[in-house]
Amino acid sequence: MTLAVRVPEELSARVPAERRGPGLERDDVRLLVSRGTEVSHHGFRELPGLLRAGDLLVVNTSVTLAAAVDGRVGHARVVVHFSTRGDDGRWAVELREPDGRGTTRARAGSREGLGVRLPGGGRLVLERPLSPGAERLWWARVSGARVPALLREHGRPIRYSYTERDQPLSAYQTVFALPSEDGTGSAEMPSAARPFTARLVAELVSRGMQFAPVRLDTGVASAESHEPPYPERFSVPEASARLINAVRAGDGRVLAVGTTAVRAVESAAGPDGVVRARAGWTDLVVTPERGVRVVDGLLTGLHEPEASHLLMLEAVAGRAAIDRGYEAAVRGRYLWHEFGDVHLLLP
Repeated sequence: MTLAVRVPEELSARVPAERRGPGLERDDVRLLVSRGTEVSHHGFRELPGLLRAGDLLVVNTSVTLAAAVDGRVGHARVVVHFSTRGDDGRWAVELREPDGRGTTRARAGSREGLGVRLPGGGRLVLERPLSPGAERLWWARVSGARVPALLREHGRPIRYSYTERDQPLSAYQTVFALPSEDGTGSAEMPSAARPFTARLVAELVSRGMQFAPVRLDTGVASAESHEPPYPERFSVPEASARLINAVRAGDGRVLAVGTTAVRAVESAAGPDGVVRARAGWTDLVVTPERGVRVVDGLLTGLHEPEASHLLMLEAVAGRAAIDRGYEAAVRGRYLWHEFGDVHLLLP
């Protein structure tokens, strides 16, 4: 799915909302609401009044890692994006070119056996592409360093060129993020949840909405290739599975906060739509042909017109709703990307 709209460069959110002016907070972003092809415009703080008692919000608790680390290949500088840890201790990584504006370009020339010197005496060696014929992401083995400690001591959040400058790691954590015991997490922020504040969560709960935590550790996206998502680690706890099933059996709606939450909960659902506790890896790609079994609505950021995530949005809301919503977002000068405005797709 590719949208016909063109998103002007000036509609990229270059800094977080709370850094755009004095007195602003995370929830000072705009909220576009689509109910089918009907579109309305709101502030994010209006969300509690747009939902109803009994609605369930499925949220991703994955913590964002400081996943970008400087390294060297020979005398050349390179940035390593640590994406996903495999079960055998290897990491899926992407090598990118540093250029002073985040990491704009993927590095050419990645090959089997290529070594990268890391800070603190560590070394990374590329072993094989993550998938046949795709040489952007590689499985790599790290020696001389533990990756979680390496990221804590020498890493910084992944940043792309549409942002203005580096931000502290705290700017990339959501209110729902829970650190894991093994130091793993998401290479890039589950950004749909970024505008939530503790105050807003409390208001939603006071009005009768509930929350179901799940986890999906997101890997690195690509600013230029827009390929479908590859396998990612996820978990749906037993308590969340029971809560989702109870809401579906009653009058409530299951609303996912972010495409990552959709992928996690739909990966735990059987053909009958019943969600069962699951943990492991998912290679599920939600498309209009596959459809959704559990999710009734979705709160998400604004995606680039070529992004593969748009297929998931179409599966939830239909093509006409996405076309109309994105036309309204461009016309209304909404802001794109992880620090931008958000889009609520309701039945």
